[in-house]
Amino acid sequence: MKKLLIASLLAVTAGAWAQTTVKVEDAWVRGTVATQKASGAFMRLTPSANARLVAVESPVAGVVEIHEMAMDNDVMKMRQVPGLELAAGRTTELKPGGLHVMLMDLKQPLKGGESVPLTLVFEDAAKQRFTQDIKAPVTALGGGNAAMPMKPGMEHKH
Repeated sequence: MKKLLIASLLAVTAGAWAQTTVKVEDAWVRGTVATQKASGAFMRLTPSANARLVAVESPVAGVVEIHEMAMDNDVMKMRQVPGLELAAGRTTELKPGGLHVMLMDLKQPLKGGESVPLTLVFEDAAKQRFTQDIKAPVTALGGGNAAMPMKPGMEHKH
């Protein structure tokens, strides 16, 4: 009986140790003006083991998607990606002009000094989903972080 109890405790403990974690750093959301219905969220993600960001949820937006900006026939295009592969121990940066989280159908303007709750949904190598809740501070328009380039000839696809 004692050996069974010890074996059970070791199995539970080993499972806890094997759980993938993702370090989220420097998360922020771009502030908006009153009529603006979309914004971006940016951050750096570093997983402890291979993982995949498969979704993001937020109560401030009707739609939240993972996007990338990439050149396509000499035209910069923004489009949704089904997920984002994260290699163990490597930092992936979601930044203006590159990979980012797109917040669309905003329910209210996002003002500098506020914070936006985000739930990041990850999948580990065994396809087990886990979530991580963060609060990303809103950066006022024109405040500090580089602007997302939106130039003539750019497209936004879903």
